[in-house]
Amino acid sequence: MKILITGGAGFIGSNFTQYWLREHPADAAVVVDKLTYAGNLRNLEPVRADPRFQFVRMDICDPELLDVVRDCDAIVNFAAESHVDRSIVESAADFVRSNVEGTFHLLECCRVARISRFLQISTDEVYGSLGPQGRFTESNPLAPNSPYAATKASADLLVLADVHTHRTPAVITRCSNNYGPCQFPEKFIPLMVAQALAGEPLPVYGDGKNIRDWIHVEDHCRAIDLVLRQGREGEIYNIGGDCEMENIEVAWRILDTMGRSRELVRFVTDRPGHDRRYAINCQKLKSELCWAQRWNFDAGLASTIRWYKSNTTWLDEVRSGAYREYFARHYDDREVTLARLRPSSADK
Repeated sequence: MKILITGGAGFIGSNFTQYWLREHPADAAVVVDKLTYAGNLRNLEPVRADPRFQFVRMDICDPELLDVVRDCDAIVNFAAESHVDRSIVESAADFVRSNVEGTFHLLECCRVARISRFLQISTDEVYGSLGPQGRFTESNPLAPNSPYAATKASADLLVLADVHTHRTPAVITRCSNNYGPCQFPEKFIPLMVAQALAGEPLPVYGDGKNIRDWIHVEDHCRAIDLVLRQGREGEIYNIGGDCEMENIEVAWRILDTMGRSRELVRFVTDRPGHDRRYAINCQKLKSELCWAQRWNFDAGLASTIRWYKSNTTWLDEVRSGAYREYFARHYDDREVTLARLRPSSADK
């Protein structure tokens, strides 16, 4: 089998590419990536010399994508703008283009090329925010609360509509928060690790008590593999780590593991519309496809911290230039940045 992996130079996509080529020696992988700020060819360094691997730099909205798709058997769509804060504070237009228009174009290519399998990688954020009890199941209604989540929910609906209308052989997965190697340090865990490595303050939103469910990226990759090969067409599969934790607890564990003082935590003004709690019920995945996680959080976190410590060149490169400007806008000048989002009295 030859699979097309869109967004394969990003965090989860690059980990899945390496996983796929390692676990399926008879198969090949074509990675398409636009190489925006979070896409990094260094993430694919371990497989770039593999004759079964091919890289194509391309926007998934490019009409020429069809030529690439025709040569493949299946598509796994990781391509997405994925950082909630950027969708709120920067521009949501890039999210609409990549997440909605890009998914639509992929589905069109899939239908024309008669691809045998299309797997849409989605997120638990499409469900919105949970109260203190319960977990999201696949039957929960969509209730996205950020521009990012809204574009992912829109993409999911496009996929499901294509399944119903055109019998597209598609499946959707919705996963909780990932962590692991090669994750861009705008996301919570690598941001905390990078700040702690530098001995700089760790910015934590609000009171730090927002709850997320954490899963190691390798466990996510194994779940995607199972759904791609065995999942039922037209179905949705939740993927979670059974590891709910407050953000402040995660930050403290990182500091404790790295031997840094908890006083490095700096609480900052909360994200607008910040969802309070996510939790995933993935019993469907476990019962139908016999998936089980292998990483516990403490071991996974320690492994992740070791990776960043061993890859300081990678970290320094991605934290330079535009990243520094982003960090200054979102944390150092946070009050000014957020004030621009609020309507002035003159606008009312």
